[in-house]
Amino acid sequence: MKKTTRHSSMHIFRAFNWSLKGLYSAFRNEIAFRQEVYCFVVLFPLGLYLGRTATEKIALAGCLLLVLITELLNSSIEAAVDRMGDEIHPLAGRAKDMGSAAVFIALANVALVWGILLYDMFM
Repeated sequence: MKKTTRHSSMHIFRAFNWSLKGLYSAFRNEIAFRQEVYCFVVLFPLGLYLGRTATEKIALAGCLLLVLITELLNSSIEAAVDRMGDEIHPLAGRAKDMGSAAVFIALANVALVWGILLYDMFM
């Protein structure tokens, strides 16, 4: 049997499979991620429709992807911290708070980008 290396096509397939498992797990277990996916499903095509230039389309759609990425990272931080135990520790709280702040900033970025571009389009 041939041994596969890290750079083989089998590794790429496995990495893709693990990524899909991560997305499925986040969607199944994280309410916030589900809500953000629902918003993405509505707003992504709307952003592609409303954007007048390629740059506007990328800005409107890209900031939505940033929210999903940030939420995935935040959820993974929370899962890792929760795995360490039920003991309350200031560093654990700080890690969770910073992850939450990152999601907040990503959401504020969506409001800012969409607000500026929609204002420019319709005013």
